[in-house]
This record gives sequence, structure tokens and C-alpha cells, in this order.
Amino acid sequence: PGVNHVTLPIDISNPQLWFPAGYGAQTIYKFQVELKAGKQLTDEASAKTGLRSIVLRREPDQWGRSFEFVINGIPVFGKGADVIPFDSFPTRVTTQQYRQVLQSAVDANMNMIRHWGGGYYETDEFYDLCDELGIMVWQDFMFGNDWQPGTYDWKLNVSREAEQQVRRLRNHPSIVVWCGNNETEVALAWKDRDKLNPEIRFQMWQDYVTTFSGILAAAVNRLAPETPYWPSSPSADYEELSDKYQSGDMHDWSVWHGRVPFTDYEKYNPRFMTEYGFQSFPEMRTVETFTIPGDRLNIFTPVMLAHQKNTAGNSIIRDYMLRDYAQPKDFASFLYASQVLQAEGIKVGAEHLRRNRPRTMGSIYWQLNDCWPVASWSSLDYYGRWKALHYYARRFYAAVLVSPHQEEGNLAVYVVSDKTSPTVATLRVRILTFEGSVLSDKSQPITIAPLASKVYLTMPMLDITNLPNCDLGKIFAVTDLLVDNKPISTNTLFFVPKKDMQLPQAKITTGLTLGAPPLSPAVGDRVGSKTSTSASTYTLHLSAQVLAKSVYISFGNLDAKPADNYFDLLPGQPMDLTITSAASLEDRSEEHTSELQSL
Repeated sequence: PGVNHVTLPIDISNPQLWFPAGYGAQTIYKFQVELKAGKQLTDEASAKTGLRSIVLRREPDQWGRSFEFVINGIPVFGKGADVIPFDSFPTRVTTQQYRQVLQSAVDANMNMIRHWGGGYYETDEFYDLCDELGIMVWQDFMFGNDWQPGTYDWKLNVSREAEQQVRRLRNHPSIVVWCGNNETEVALAWKDRDKLNPEIRFQMWQDYVTTFSGILAAAVNRLAPETPYWPSSPSADYEELSDKYQSGDMHDWSVWHGRVPFTDYEKYNPRFMTEYGFQSFPEMRTVETFTIPGDRLNIFTPVMLAHQKNTAGNSIIRDYMLRDYAQPKDFASFLYASQVLQAEGIKVGAEHLRRNRPRTMGSIYWQLNDCWPVASWSSLDYYGRWKALHYYARRFYAAVLVSPHQEEGNLAVYVVSDKTSPTVATLRVRILTFEGSVLSDKSQPITIAPLASKVYLTMPMLDITNLPNCDLGKIFAVTDLLVDNKPISTNTLFFVPKKDMQLPQAKITTGLTLGAPPLSPAVGDRVGSKTSTSASTYTLHLSAQVLAKSVYISFGNLDAKPADNYFDLLPGQPMDLTITSAASLEDRSEEHTSELQSL
């Protein structure tokens, strides 16, 4: 009589493991249990899960203590973004919306999301999709940003909540860590601690530790012992940090709230970055859903200010904008430039974090999605439309990334690989003028080390400045990584701040034909993978005699999807781009004509 706990060992020969996206298949097993009294079936239950091993490895090393997720024996660099509620009204969220956002994450080469503790626990459907797509989930408990009560009744309530949620979600292989809260630990440090009575301050800390290193930790250890637990984000698990000793995960808001330059991202070497971000406005089609023409006079009209996640947000965007760019000519241009500004800024941080492997083993920017149409830190707007940042993310989160960087008087060309085996490739580095003249062109064969970041070519800046007709405000570097003569990663580097770049006026020649290009870019194939079967495929032919920086393609009100966007069109190097659209693009009437914009 009473509750019986029965353990039944199960041996699975040659199990098919569950892997994060980019490392293998996402096999899901279904388990069926029947309880019989004699021959009579009295009860049954089923569960599905993926089989995987996970270790949150925290070992002392020359930088402090490591923080890396090891899945099935593979140290995986976490690439992704923070996820907030999908809608301000949870009952409005649809299966299509879940899939659109999570598929977009995978299409941008993400393998991890952090489910932020300031929202609500997601549905089983959300986690099923993460399981299916191979998206690792950093799962916060829903406690965030401020001190939590410490009463006995409240702690009992927390215990019940933890048991319910861990039991509900523990079979999802996508959940790779349970985290106690979002920013409560650091909030205790912010809360005018010196003004509090020492006894009250001590009691607050005791209540915190009891809840987030006691109650929640015990629930995870008891109910999901194979999944790591972490007390807070950010946290060092109570270790003291210094410049020489770094541990745990970090949130970096020096950019944005601190208003420091984007290059300050490179001052920090966190073991795992779980928040950093910068805002932009959504595109015009999204802005038109909540405005009338009179609201679009500038970004400081009452409606534009109301559709802003941060009180000072529009001013911060404008201030950063005028540091890097000239004043945009009109409202639409400001929306466009804000997206390029956001993407270029987060690119600085993301590539720094990836170059820093294995010292740093995660880049989770704030944020992936939006819960209403608004100016925010997201890379996908409320309608799932890709901002410039999301296109950039697909490049800086590529499995193999070439990343040129100016450091110590040199142009250092890094190659970062998340692959588990060596890659034989050719590295090409060109120094071009904006008009297309080739000042230098170097190629060399390389074997890319797996699961590593390494400099494969170094050029002294003195050699570059001594090139004939060199003017740093009129030249740039193009780095290409080729496998079997096909580019798998391309990146550009400019030697002066954008405001000092002497960009020529680019005239882009275009042509549109029905059908895909003979060899569509691999990244474009992924973007089009979930389009409707009724969508038609077109090829957009682009060329320019001079550099066209951050080219943005739009088909007006038509939801045509380019395989790439917000890219640099190189001088004299034609480009064929796949376009998918449910609407016909063959009618070249004014509203259907593609629009191109560049800096």
C-alpha cells in the first residue's frame, strides 16, 4: 500500500543520440509503460525524450574557471539569443508563430536560446519544437530582476512551483540547464545596500541563498539530476571575480545603458555571455501597423515614443547613430540605418566572443523576438520579419567563421570552427579600394583546427599603409574562406570609423528573372526552407562598379524573402540572389519594383 518507487533499468543497443543543431540528428524516443494486475491492464503512461549526456564543465584554468556545455562529449559553443514572451497576450500565440521564430533561430545558425526569467513558463509545444530543431534551452525559473520575498509560505510556494515545472519539462533534451533567476543576485547588490540595516541586509541574503541555492537546486537535483543547475544569471556561483579570475556567466550592458562605444565589447573576456544588446527600429511595414503618416514625422512623435521598450531608447539610438553615421535624410532612412547600426554593433561583440574560444564558450545576445510591434533589442520583429541583425547573425554564427581583426599593429585573420573534424580550405585576403582597385591579394591553403579559434594569417598594418595609393578612408579588406573553391564564409574589415569612410555614391544595377540561380548560396537555401509550396522562386541579379555598403532589398508591401540582405556588394563582383515570394514579382509595376538602399 502507498506510493511505490520502482526503477527499471533499460539497455538500448546502439542508441541514436540527440544533438544540438549543427552536431548531429535530433532523435526522439518514445517510451510506453503499462501496469498490469495479472493479465488486466490497470494503467499506462507514455513519455518521449532524446538521449544525450550533458555536463556543465567548470574547471580551473589560466583564466579562472571554465563555463562550457559538453553535450555527448563535445564542448559546444553556445550561439544564440535571449527569448522573451512571444506575445503580450499568451493565448494569442500560435503554432505558426512558435515555428517561425524558432526556425529563424536555426536558420541563423543558432544552437541555443536563453528563456528569460522575466516572462512565463512556455508551453509543451515550445519545448517540443526546440527538441525537434536541436535548440539548446537555458531555462530560467520565472524570478527576475528584483529581490524575492523570504516568508515561509512563499518558499513553500516556490518549492511547489519548481516541482511542477521540472516534472513537466524534464524529459525535453533541449533543456541543458535550469537557472534560478534573472539578475536577482546582482539586484541585491544594486539595492542601496549601504543604506539598509545590516541585519536586514543579512536576512535578505539568507533568504536569497535559501531559495536559489537551496529550494530550487534541490528540486532540480532530485527530479532532473542529469541536468545542471545554476543559481542566477549572471552569477559566478558566489566566487570572487577579478581581471585575472573570471568564472560563470556575464551580462554586459556597458554598451546601450552605459553608452560606451561598441569597441568596448572587446574589453571583456567573459566565460559565457548571456546578455548584451542594442536596439533598432523595425522596418517600415511593421511601423505602419501602429502609425498614421503624422506619427512618422520623426522618431520622437508620441506614438513612436510609446512604441519603445526603454524610456531613453530613441535618444540612445540617435546618439549612437550620430557618432557613427551622418544624419539620415528621412524617417525611412533612419529606420534602415538604425538596423545597420544595431547589426554592426552586435557583430563587434559576437565576433570577439567567438574569437575568444575556448576562454569564452557562449554568445547569447539580447534578444531574439518581440511580444508587440516596437523599437527594441530584438533581431526578429513582432511579425517575425528579419532585421539586419538576424542576417548578420547568420554570418557571425556560421559553423566556420573568418573574422579579420585589427590588433597590436596588425591585421590578424582568425578562423573559428565549431566543427568536430579538421577542414581543408583556402584563405584569401584582399585589400581593395572602394572603386574596386586591388592593392593586395594573398591566398594560402590552411587546415582549420576543429572546435577552435586561431589566427591563420597576419599582415602588419605598416605594410598596408605603405601600399601604393593607400588611403585608409578609401580602402577595406575582404576575407574569403573557400572549400572546394566555394566560399563558406566572407567578411569585410574597414580601417576607419564609418563616419570617416569616404564611400562613393553606388549605382546598383538590377535584374529579376523567374527561377533560382544555378548555384544558390547555401545560406540562402536554409532561409527558404520553410516557405510555402505555393511560393515562386526568382533570381535577383545585382552589380555595382563601386562598393555598396549594407545593401538592403525591399519589395515594398510584398512579403518577398531575399536569401540574404543587409550585405556588402563588392565593386565589380556581380551577385545572384534567390528571392521567394507567394505574390508574383513579374508584374514590374511601381509597387512591385524592388527597392535597394545602401549607406
